[in-house]
Amino acid sequence: MLVERMRPFTSTIFTEISRLAVETGAINLGQGFPDTDGPASLLADAAHNITDGGRNQYPPGPGVLELREAVAAHQKRFYDLDVDPADVLVTAGATEAIASVLLGLCGGGDEVVTFEPYYDSYAASIALSGATRHTVPLRAPDFAFDPDELRAAFTSRTKVVLVNSPHNPTGAVFSREQLTLIGELATEFDAVVVTDEVYEHMAFDGTPHVPMATLPGMAERTLTISSAGKTFSVTGWKVGWVHGPPELVGAARTVKQFLTFHGGAPLQPAVANALALDDAFYDGVITDLTRKRDLLSDGLRAAGFDVFATHGTYFVVTDARPLGFDDGFDLAYRLPELCGVAAVPVSVFASTPEGVEAMRPLVRFAFCKRDEVLTEAVERMGGLRDKA
Repeated sequence: MLVERMRPFTSTIFTEISRLAVETGAINLGQGFPDTDGPASLLADAAHNITDGGRNQYPPGPGVLELREAVAAHQKRFYDLDVDPADVLVTAGATEAIASVLLGLCGGGDEVVTFEPYYDSYAASIALSGATRHTVPLRAPDFAFDPDELRAAFTSRTKVVLVNSPHNPTGAVFSREQLTLIGELATEFDAVVVTDEVYEHMAFDGTPHVPMATLPGMAERTLTISSAGKTFSVTGWKVGWVHGPPELVGAARTVKQFLTFHGGAPLQPAVANALALDDAFYDGVITDLTRKRDLLSDGLRAAGFDVFATHGTYFVVTDARPLGFDDGFDLAYRLPELCGVAAVPVSVFASTPEGVEAMRPLVRFAFCKRDEVLTEAVERMGGLRDKA
């Protein structure tokens, strides 16, 4: 009975691999969620709002004013972007923001350009909207795109360009030059740029995160999406937001009000306070994750994987062929039994035959875990070469 356009999306790889991890007792480095909670002040604020703050009823449709103001202040503080709180829409995580934007802006006959591999909700949301997906490949080892292939993806029907940087699953961070080219093509073809920036505070080794809306002339055609889940290690809270020009945010708001209307009433003001945490907190996120990235990457190399550089997010992508495994999909499903570690195949984040083939030997691991968990995972994978 499921409509045809949604038949490819009946299950997600995260559900499948997490189920295998539970069944086998494997360390789950597949799904990207931290195994520690966020800042104590954030948790205390939420608890107060629930038990004593009287914040448990419906919040305003656009989101609580404190959070919309805090998002605007955050964008000014970190990127010198002038954002009107009235042009901020709070959503049930970035996933709902992406869906609301695509459903509000796209329909049958429209086209969406995005980059392959991509976070799996992108394809599902594009299918829900009725639009057609055009992908531009990101190729190992640096996961950059070819400018000619990017231009070829645009047509007179291109309505939206969906950009994710820092990029999940590859760990790449788009440069100012790459983003400028995307913006120039979006302007030439009169397309809206939708940017998923949920890993904005997770760019390493001095690599700058450049919001698309900061580039000349791009604020007027860019919708910027982010969330609290990754930065503050509260992925289960599902508090996200989108901001941009009023008419574009209005399109997303129209759809969003009939999806969840709103939720997370006691969580939203807590996130607002957390966004104002001092620089030491944000610097600490980068310091801690850099250490974890290096711990896991070094261990994966020692185990025999070819490990690609991670410049952002909390994922590391590997090539399993040096270990004798040619199919990352097969390996990901076997890893829990082989060595008690779970990971996800990168090929599931691609849709074209060329993209699937290019990603076929690649496996993604998450390093947003306690150091002792990563150390144990590395030790478990030490004998993997002998099991190929």
